Amino acid sequence: MTTPTPEERAGEAFIESAAEAVQTAVMAARLVMAIADAARRHQQRRQKGKEDDLPAAEEAVNEMGKDVKRLLPSDVSLALMEEADWPQLAQQLMALRHAGVDLEQVLPHIGEIAVNVRDQVAAKAEGVATDQWVRAVRETLPAGPVREAILTSPAWPEMAATMARLEERGVNVREVLAAAHNEVLAVDQAVAKGLGAPAEPVMSRDAQLSYGLLTTGLDLPRDLDLSDRERALKHQLAVSTPENERYTRWVREAMPGHEREADLMVASRHWPLLAARMAQMEKDGMPVREHLARLSSDTSWQEGPPRNS
Repeated sequence: MTTPTPEERAGEAFIESAAEAVQTAVMAARLVMAIADAARRHQQRRQKGKEDDLPAAEEAVNEMGKDVKRLLPSDVSLALMEEADWPQLAQQLMALRHAGVDLEQVLPHIGEIAVNVRDQVAAKAEGVATDQWVRAVRETLPAGPVREAILTSPAWPEMAATMARLEERGVNVREVLAAAHNEVLAVDQAVAKGLGAPAEPVMSRDAQLSYGLLTTGLDLPRDLDLSDRERALKHQLAVSTPENERYTRWVREAMPGHEREADLMVASRHWPLLAARMAQMEKDGMPVREHLARLSSDTSWQEGPPRNS
């Protein structure tokens, strides 16, 4: 019997922690379902003096299984239906529907609660080192199938370790992730097309090139188009006209004697991203004007980027 490699042990540990996270998420989902069923029973006793009988278990399992698979995350729905009391849960869900509850709305909300619980448990189990790369992936890639595939893969510990090794060798891992997004998404779309599922939109060139320190934590749209400044500001980055005018004024006030440079900054293609960063800082309660004041006290920006010797 061979000794498992460090990568294999890491993979096994990840699978165990992921399974624990899903089971905890299922517990949370079952709790919410139980509360909803208790509310149904209580209301029926108040209004009619008795509870409605539960539907037949076999009928409930057949009907509700399809809806649970469709409306809950796949890992949560699969684990839920493997529980010994799934027939009883199915009966309760079907009884809720017969009582007038719109499960098309309720089940997705239960799924959101379960996913939140799952991610909290998974994040705790992954540890600080892995958390760094979870954060990097979430901040670099938009929400969607590619990001979800990376973070839920059994190979995630190995991928995170590879990212760490690349960074140690001077590679900008975030740039690699952003550049690879569309290629990986093309694979996902090809598989989805073969299965008859809708395709996800690809990431625009501007969105790919914009990921980095400036945009870390910002919610960049996949179709970001910096060539259309007004649309990028108002509709894609949620920077209003008054906000944009205020940030423009603050930049000019922070650079007395450098009006030309201030105007070039505001006129640059990437100004909408700078404005979006200022808007996020304001939302987070950070002193934007104090940060801008450094432009006049630290003028190293006048020297331009360092030249390669």
